[in-house]
Amino acid sequence: MRRRLVISYLLLMVLVLIALETPLAATMASRETERVRADRLADATRFASLAGPALRDGGPGPIESELNSYDNLYAIGVAVVDRDRSTPVSSPRWQPSPGTAMVLDIALSGQQTSAPESIWPWTTAPVVVAAPINDGGEVLGAVVIASPSGPIRRAVAAWWLLLALAGLLAVLACVLTAFGLAGWVLRPVTELDAVTHEIAEGDRGARVQHRLGPPELRRLATSFNHMADVVSDVMDRQRAFVAHASHQLRNPLTALRLRVEELGPSLTDPDGRSEHQLALEETDRLALVLDALLTLARAEREENERVTVDAAAVAASRVSAWAPLARHRSVALRLATSDAPVYARTVPTAVDQALDALIDNAVKFSGAGGAVTVTVDRRDDGVSLEVRDSGPGMTESQLRQATERFWRAPDAQNVDGAGLGLTIAAVLVDASDGRLTMRPGESRGLVAALWFPAAEPDPAAEPVDEEPAADLRPAPAR
Repeated sequence: MRRRLVISYLLLMVLVLIALETPLAATMASRETERVRADRLADATRFASLAGPALRDGGPGPIESELNSYDNLYAIGVAVVDRDRSTPVSSPRWQPSPGTAMVLDIALSGQQTSAPESIWPWTTAPVVVAAPINDGGEVLGAVVIASPSGPIRRAVAAWWLLLALAGLLAVLACVLTAFGLAGWVLRPVTELDAVTHEIAEGDRGARVQHRLGPPELRRLATSFNHMADVVSDVMDRQRAFVAHASHQLRNPLTALRLRVEELGPSLTDPDGRSEHQLALEETDRLALVLDALLTLARAEREENERVTVDAAAVAASRVSAWAPLARHRSVALRLATSDAPVYARTVPTAVDQALDALIDNAVKFSGAGGAVTVTVDRRDDGVSLEVRDSGPGMTESQLRQATERFWRAPDAQNVDGAGLGLTIAAVLVDASDGRLTMRPGESRGLVAALWFPAAEPDPAAEPVDEEPAADLRPAPAR
């Protein structure tokens, strides 16, 4: 944008200079030519007054010595031409030029004339002037002066060079002014672009300085800051509402579950006991949804603080925590990584929470006799963690919807889960400048891959939680 503005200013300046300096350059060339022409016509008129006796009497008279002196002094050829176009008297340097014939025709008709009209730096022809020789109203001949055009060309070239230098200085001044003006105009736009990216990356406190640039852009910056304040306030209110609502609903839900449990001993009908068990399961399901909403609200409210974690150690901790559930469901849960630490730079708890969601899904959908493999290695200048399962996998359309809130696959509506685990993982990974990708396995199943930026070892690295996973986990369904 800055380059386009500067080019437009510069193009406008060049057009203005061309429009101004072209006629000025032509005027200077005409002026220099006219000055020389006037001098030569004055000399030719004086010689014509002396050449009359020479043409009447047929002798050179005093005109010959005048022409020779003029030739020696100015190095300019002069000739006296009669009506028959013969040259009775001429100076030593006289040489007819291509324009002499035309000038003589006009001079012999009784008019002073000259050629060419203007001398340009590339012109080589001399300046030819002619004055008629009159005697009592009769034209006896003409005096022709052929003046070299070299001095005129040099004078015109000097003037043109001066104009070019002045134009160059004007262009340089225009470029400097254009860069300054473009910077003044675009500085608010540049800052607005930078602040927009900062807000998009999670820094909702970033704002634009509203005292820079032209008034229109200052008003735009003020409006943008107001919009950012409103959006930030709405997001805070929304997340606070979700967190508060989820928290406030836990107590009534706990009380409801206790009351439903107390009804159990009083039920004797088998159908009633079955319905009672379903009611307990629904309360547990609702508790999972509330916990997932609380976790999502906290994840979205996290500032983009970065910590250094050992991804290999975190993966080992999470595999160990999920191993009892995997054994209970007859699923082989394995970890494939080297003993060396693999450090990643993430927001707090991003690696362990994302792995919890992926491992929970993988174990849940692999089924009895299935296998889940967690792999940690370095890839693409970062840290890659992959969770491979042997479940039914997902279609392309399902993969595109998997991280949407509360989305569940059509064939998994009755499977435990809140549909928020992958959403929480995606929020944390995105806040860490990482990537969450999912693709079908080579034969069957699903491969869920996490990628985080690599980091150097940090003595104050985030500690790894070696305790088993919590009882209630945000467990999204695919």
